Amino acid sequence: MAMWQGAMDNRGFQQGSFSSFQSSSSDEDLMDIPRTAMDFSMRDDVPPLDREMEGDKSYNGGGIGSSNRIMDFLEEPIPGVGTYDDFNTIDWVREKSRDRDRHREITNKSKESTWALIHSVSDAFSGWLLMLLIGLLSGSLAGLIDISAHWMTDLKEGICTGGFWFNHEHCCWKSKHVTFEDRYKCPEWNSWSQLIISTDEGAFAYIVNYFMYVLWALLFAFLAVFLVKVFAPYACGSGIPEIKTILSGFIIRGYLGKWTLVIKTITLVLAVSSGLSLGKEGPLVHVACCCGNILCHCFNKYRKNEAKRREVLSAAAAAGVSVAFGAPIGGVLFSLEEVSYYFPLKTLWRSFFAALVAAFTLRSINPFGNSRLVLFYVEFHTPWHLFELVPFILLGIFGGLWGALFIRTNIAWCRKRKTTQLGKYPVIEVLIVTAITAILAFPNEYTRMSTSELISELFNDCGLLDSSKLCDYENHFNTSKGGELPDRPAGMGVYSAMWQLALTLILKIIITIFTFGMKIPSGLFIPSMAVGAIAGRLLGVGMEQLAYYHHDWAIFNSWCSQGADCITPGLYAMVGAAACLGGVTRMTVSLVVIMFELTGGLEYIVPLMAAAMTSKWVADALGREGIYDAHIRLNGYPFLEAKEEFAHKTLAMDVMKPRRNDPLLTVLTQDSMTVEDVETIISETTYSGFPVVVSRESQRLVGFVLRRDLIISIENARKKQDGVVSTSIIYFTEHSPPMPPYTPPTLKLRNILDLSPFTVTDLTPMEIVVDIFRKLGLRQCLVTHNGRLLGIITKKDVLKHIAQMANQDPDSILFN
Repeated sequence: MAMWQGAMDNRGFQQGSFSSFQSSSSDEDLMDIPRTAMDFSMRDDVPPLDREMEGDKSYNGGGIGSSNRIMDFLEEPIPGVGTYDDFNTIDWVREKSRDRDRHREITNKSKESTWALIHSVSDAFSGWLLMLLIGLLSGSLAGLIDISAHWMTDLKEGICTGGFWFNHEHCCWKSKHVTFEDRYKCPEWNSWSQLIISTDEGAFAYIVNYFMYVLWALLFAFLAVFLVKVFAPYACGSGIPEIKTILSGFIIRGYLGKWTLVIKTITLVLAVSSGLSLGKEGPLVHVACCCGNILCHCFNKYRKNEAKRREVLSAAAAAGVSVAFGAPIGGVLFSLEEVSYYFPLKTLWRSFFAALVAAFTLRSINPFGNSRLVLFYVEFHTPWHLFELVPFILLGIFGGLWGALFIRTNIAWCRKRKTTQLGKYPVIEVLIVTAITAILAFPNEYTRMSTSELISELFNDCGLLDSSKLCDYENHFNTSKGGELPDRPAGMGVYSAMWQLALTLILKIIITIFTFGMKIPSGLFIPSMAVGAIAGRLLGVGMEQLAYYHHDWAIFNSWCSQGADCITPGLYAMVGAAACLGGVTRMTVSLVVIMFELTGGLEYIVPLMAAAMTSKWVADALGREGIYDAHIRLNGYPFLEAKEEFAHKTLAMDVMKPRRNDPLLTVLTQDSMTVEDVETIISETTYSGFPVVVSRESQRLVGFVLRRDLIISIENARKKQDGVVSTSIIYFTEHSPPMPPYTPPTLKLRNILDLSPFTVTDLTPMEIVVDIFRKLGLRQCLVTHNGRLLGIITKKDVLKHIAQMANQDPDSILFN
């Protein structure tokens, strides 16, 4: 998803203004960001500590290796110390250390008094309470979105005179003048031609309905893109690439804020109702994570610790998929397999609980009126046969080919959007794509209906009472016998539906490429499933007719006798949907479980597994990245993929900064620099932090201090410690030596010094360094040789080195 190009300039802290540090580390503080953009531009490509990647290494005046937690010149914690800049990566090691210290302190105090014991119990229970609230809020919002989108989708075709708030289905449910065969035709529901020219017959009535359909689609799309552009640029796209990046430790302020939640919820309904080839399932994950982030602010344990908050966001992502597909277990596995970077066992349990509560809440709302959590829930009863694995694998191959084709073409189009004038006119782009989609969709009933209804139609196992054209078979048997329906010859309705579905497949394949990535909320799950379901239904009907007319062939005669129910086309549609979704996202386990929960049948696990694995193998052979990883790389987010292996034989000294012929590493000395010296270094550089050494001659490492902490601490000292002037000496040592009389007071900053920065030697293989960065979530490590400081490796350096080893231009893929 490309972000708006615009005015947000991440200037860091080079101006040294204390007021710029007053904000907390919450993701909602900067949520009011109209007409802004994420600017990841780098002003210094070779810093000793890259400011975009780094944040803050100490908290409340104490580093990981520091036992003294109070600033020498201030008895209270300093506001701003221990928080992170926007577009910085958190320090996982430090955050986990903070949480262990907090938990140890609460445990020790719980033995002292009853009140402390109660506080300890409430602290332990707060995580479960937070999961309960996330599930309730996510399920409620998902129900609201489902009901609103269903009503507004039907609004494009007509309105219920018996109550404008009823959608087409609910309107006719209340009618007393409707039969089961014509259950969607009732006098209470009026098309726009009936309301405007009082008739529903003739060419002019068709033109009126056509015009109103396109007009409503354009109106909904315009409102969606306008609200996103003006009020919440972060509400566009699916949100999953950004959530993966955030869960890996990156901070994007406002992306999970209240304003983004409100606008995303409203515009998601509008975007889905416009008839564009997109879904709401991906954006529902973003909505659920917004709920999780906002509710975190009710609990200090999660509000003040970025690592703990990301555990909550992992659980919220599971709740989002749970309400999107009605699949709580699949949601947990999706969070584990696809989006989460750090997923401890405790998070697994809480994700399960959040997904359970969210699904229960949505079931209580019953948005579709069928006691199901999704519109396309199905149940199949006919067993599959071993030979059918061949067409199932063919569907897997199709899904892999479609996934690879879609990713390449969509990324190429999104890159063109970012690098040309097209990206400057998002409203016009959305309106053009909407107009083309609506004009081409209306004549075909399968493109005119919502994509979720189309999938439901394709998954459907035809019964005697089904009036759909897909179920228009010739019945040459005694219907009074009951039981399962045998395979039957296709009627004219089926052949007509096949042609329409073939045209629908072509339209969906092409238009989805241009739709995903526009500046409106847009999910990819439903369009991908629709493509696969259409292909599967076409293949399933073909197999069904082949088995009916040629049941004596060797491949059929052993298990398919005449008059038997051998082939279930709806099952092929479901397998095709799983294959295409797997080819695009590269999901496997979570995908199979989600589809299993949709059907409720254990016997179809093997066909789904075969199709999902085949699609992944084929897609991986044509391109290693799934769609979300591809968009992460396109947007230049600092995401270090944990699934990829680094197999190159390079050393830490080959990657560290400074390189040979580069300027020397900028360092601070522990006891010989004045306030003015440090302020000069801060003003002349854009680095996020500085190594502290014993002396410039020895280069013996003492620790690491953050630029942010230095500025805040110096300005606080000037305001609250009498006598601190530019000539005051800054000490990072335990004890300052006695000073001659009439010298300015010294400034002790040992408490903001991280005394245990992570270090490697210059001969450490880079495969070990990359593994350390991945597993510990580091932002930088220092490189030494025999105890002497040589250089530094940042997360950005690692990402650029990996790109170089993959023969990619490192500067073109970072922070675009």
